[in-house]
Amino acid sequence: MSGSELLPIVAVATFFVVILVIAFNWLDMTVAAMLGVVIFLVTGILTDSAVTSALATGDGTLALLFGGMVVARVLVPTGIFEVVGQKLLRFTNGSGKRLLLALLVIVAPVCALLPNATVVLLLGPVIVRVATAMEIDFIPLLVLTAIVSNAAGLLTLVGDPATFLVGSAIHLSFTDYLGRVSLGGLLALAVIVPLLPLLFGDIWRLRRPPAADLPPARLQQPLFVMVSVGILLLMVALFVFGSLLPTLTPPSVAILGATLALMAIYGWRVEPVTKVFSDIDWKTLIFILCMFFMVQGLVATGVLQGVSRLLAAVFGDHMLAAALVLLAGIGAASSVLANIPVVVAMLVLVKGYLVLIDAVPEQALGYTFQQVWPEQTIPVFVGMMFGATLGGSATLIGASANVVAAGIAAQNGRALTFARFARYGVPIVLAQLAVGAIYTAVLYLLAAG
Repeated sequence: MSGSELLPIVAVATFFVVILVIAFNWLDMTVAAMLGVVIFLVTGILTDSAVTSALATGDGTLALLFGGMVVARVLVPTGIFEVVGQKLLRFTNGSGKRLLLALLVIVAPVCALLPNATVVLLLGPVIVRVATAMEIDFIPLLVLTAIVSNAAGLLTLVGDPATFLVGSAIHLSFTDYLGRVSLGGLLALAVIVPLLPLLFGDIWRLRRPPAADLPPARLQQPLFVMVSVGILLLMVALFVFGSLLPTLTPPSVAILGATLALMAIYGWRVEPVTKVFSDIDWKTLIFILCMFFMVQGLVATGVLQGVSRLLAAVFGDHMLAAALVLLAGIGAASSVLANIPVVVAMLVLVKGYLVLIDAVPEQALGYTFQQVWPEQTIPVFVGMMFGATLGGSATLIGASANVVAAGIAAQNGRALTFARFARYGVPIVLAQLAVGAIYTAVLYLLAAG
C-alpha cells in the first residue's frame, strides 16, 4: 500500500481517536485536538491549501464567538446580573412554578444572541443565590438553564456556532433565518413547558412564603451600563438589518460590538482591558479552530467525499428521509460529542450528497459558492441544525454550557452527575427532536408543494 493510500486511513484513525479521547475525558479536549492537528501536519494530510481553506471556512464562526464573549464579559462589572437575580427572586414570590418559567423567559432571549456557555457562566452564580434564598436545590435549576440555553441557539442565526455554520454555508441572512428556522426554535423551547411539572415536579409544586431579598444589588456606573446595553442593542439591530449592506455580516457585526465594548470599558476605566481578554474562553476558540483544521484534512484525503457517495446510494433523491435521519443521527452524536466537529464534517458530507444527486452544481462544494440554494435542500440543513443544537442537552458532556453548569455546582459544594443530568436532559431532547422532525417535514412539504 502506497503512502498516499495510507493517508485516508491515518486521517480517519486520528480523527476518531481524538473524538474518543475527548468523549471519555482522557485528555483535555483542546490538547487532544491540537495533537490531532500536529499528526495531520507531520503526516502531510494537512497541506498549506487545506489550512487556507479551513481558515476561510472557520473565520466567521470564530469571530462571532469571540465578539459575543467580549460583549457578554464587558457586562459583568455593571452589576446587571446581580440586579436580574434580585428581580427574579422578587418575581417568584415564593413560587417554584414562577421560578422555572422565569428562567425560560430570561435565559432564552439572551442566549439567542450571546454564546450560551458564557451566559450560563454569568447567570449560574446568580441562580444559585436565588435557589439558596428560596431554600431549594439549585442543581435542577442549573440543568434547566443549560438546556434552555442550548435550545435558544436555534432562535437566531448567531445563537449557536452550529446554526451559524450551517446557515452561512447556505447563505441564509439573519432575517432569512428568522423566517425559516426561528419558529422551530420557539417550538423546541415551548415543548419544555409541559415537561416541567413532570421532570421538575418538586420545584414546580413548591409554594413558600416570599424569601428574603438577596444582598442589595445596584447598577455600577449607570451611564456605562446604558452604553453597554446600547452596544448590545446596536448589535441586534445590525444583525437584523446589516444584511442590507454586504460588508456587515454577522461576524463583522460581532467584532464591531466587541470593539465598541472594549472602547467603553477603557474609556470609563471600569477595569483593565487585559482583564477582559484574560477572561475570554480562548481554550474553546482554539479547540474549534483545530476541529476546522482536522475536518479539512479529512476533505483533502477524500474520506468525506466517500461517505457522501454512500449517502447518495442509500437515500437517492429522497431528501426528506435524509434530513430526518441526519436530525436523529447528529442529535445522537451531539449528545456525547462536541457539536462543532460533527457539524463541520456533516456539512461537507451533505453538500457532497446534494451534488451527487444533482440537486446543486459541483461549485456548491466550495466556500465561495454564492448562488441561491434550492428550496427543497433547505430542510436537509435545518435537520442538521436541530440535531446539532438540541442533541447536546441530553448528557452532561454534550455541550459546553452543560459542563459550565457542572463546574458552578462543584464550586458551590454539589456534584452534578452524568446520570442526574441525563434524567432531565434525555426526555427533553427526545421531545425536542420529535418536534424538530415534524417541523423539518412540514418545511420540506411546503418547499415541495
